[in-house]
Amino acid sequence: MALAANQLYQGDCIARMQEIEAGTVDLAFADPPFNIGYEYDVYHDRQPYEKYLAWTREWMGAVCRVLSPRGTFWIAIGDEYAAEIKLIAQNDLRLTCRSWVIWYYTFGVNCTRKFTRSHAHLFHFVKDSENFTFNGSDPAVRVPSARQLVYADTRANPKGRLPDDTWILRPQDVPGGFGADQDTWYFSRVAGTFKERAGFHGCQMPEQLLGRIIRASSNEGDLVLDPFGGSGTTLAVAKKLGRRWLGFELSEEYVRNIQARLDAIHVGQPLDGPAEPLLSAPTTAQGKRLRKPNGSTKSPQKL
Repeated sequence: MALAANQLYQGDCIARMQEIEAGTVDLAFADPPFNIGYEYDVYHDRQPYEKYLAWTREWMGAVCRVLSPRGTFWIAIGDEYAAEIKLIAQNDLRLTCRSWVIWYYTFGVNCTRKFTRSHAHLFHFVKDSENFTFNGSDPAVRVPSARQLVYADTRANPKGRLPDDTWILRPQDVPGGFGADQDTWYFSRVAGTFKERAGFHGCQMPEQLLGRIIRASSNEGDLVLDPFGGSGTTLAVAKKLGRRWLGFELSEEYVRNIQARLDAIHVGQPLDGPAEPLLSAPTTAQGKRLRKPNGSTKSPQKL
């Protein structure tokens, strides 16, 4: 590999991935621009349909070239291009889709003429359908089963079970009715008031979400690639979990901020944010306090 591991490189990911030796990446996680008009500093996120898809085929093909024969490729994407990305991966790149996970989050996008958007798609692809890394027995990946939590069944596997996917109402609408054992993954989007917010990127993913993916699909010492560095979460989590990491980012400003984030953490450091999904968002049980002119607070009136 011409590029050194544990480094973040500035530049176009398609061009820079040509500098990586083929078949050397164990896990790639990509959170590309969704082509929905998000305001990046150096990238125009409103491309014509065919141009965006041609670019998508190119960068996905570049990732596949550097994946090891038993490598894993995760992609996060919105509704607009989820179907196209799945078809490109399966039909053009001959990847196998092992899981199609829905990431449910709070603080979704408020809509007026459609239901509020509060999810993204996470595709889990592998190169070899029979030979790939999946650490399903890792206690940090598994979750307590209903037999353990609800029924106190002595036949329950003490190691818990793997998360699965299922339709569910918002957890705040069904108190106690949304658990980590379901395949719709509930992790709050990292909103502006959250402690783990890096502050320089508006689309920051939670470290616990990346932690589940990296723990399940790679081993310590494996090489994790992120072609779209963004806020640096993939690289930060990979470093904390003892993986080698490699990332690209087009924006020089984002590169400086990501590097500062990486320099401030160390291997073995706990991931930011609570691992339990229902604790991923701050409580609002007391409501918002309104400050009086004298400095005291009062609860808002009920409308």
